[in-house]
Amino acid sequence: MIVIHHLNNSRSQRILWLLEELGLEYEIRFYKRNEINRAPPELKQAHPLGKSPIVEDGVHKIAESGAAVDYLIRTYGGGKYMPAPGAAVFEKYNEWMHYAEGSAMVPFLMKLFTSMLGEGGEPLQPVIDAEIALHLGYMNDELGSKPFFMGDELTGADIMLTFICEAADSRIGLDGYDNLSAYVERMHARPAYQRGLEKGGPYELIRTRKD
Repeated sequence: MIVIHHLNNSRSQRILWLLEELGLEYEIRFYKRNEINRAPPELKQAHPLGKSPIVEDGVHKIAESGAAVDYLIRTYGGGKYMPAPGAAVFEKYNEWMHYAEGSAMVPFLMKLFTSMLGEGGEPLQPVIDAEIALHLGYMNDELGSKPFFMGDELTGADIMLTFICEAADSRIGLDGYDNLSAYVERMHARPAYQRGLEKGGPYELIRTRKD
């Protein structure tokens, strides 16, 4: 039985979504953020870093969400959800997989941390906002009118990148990034996404639209 150590309002929601897309049985061990929005110390009993997600499958324990997505797809995907290694499009897929938690996530984390500084963080905000706009513009243009980032089929790149889009949507909105806004709605409408959401519990990165 696959076990996922799931922290509310975290990257682990993307793993629940993927597990539902794959149609796998799994056990969820729930953890709740504390009053300062940090993971509880109990998570360190599952992994020394005390971060979520943590996926356990037999002898394997994987603590990085990108690595967990890659492992689950390679092990249980049956050839779906990723291009074949060596295919012309594989390198672009691999780039998106690393981009999500590499370049794309950094300015959002910077904005989160500097916002805690109050006036002390204000001088950095224009630079951070420009970086966020750079990445959202890049993703919006690269996605274009395609249903998914790699074309016509859902891949691990979408599992990874949707979280970035959700973070942007919940914190600053996606006004002006119409491709990304429509994309988020499409991903949220997927039955597997909805099942993962139901099992994972409240998830504050989904913004309620008023249109």
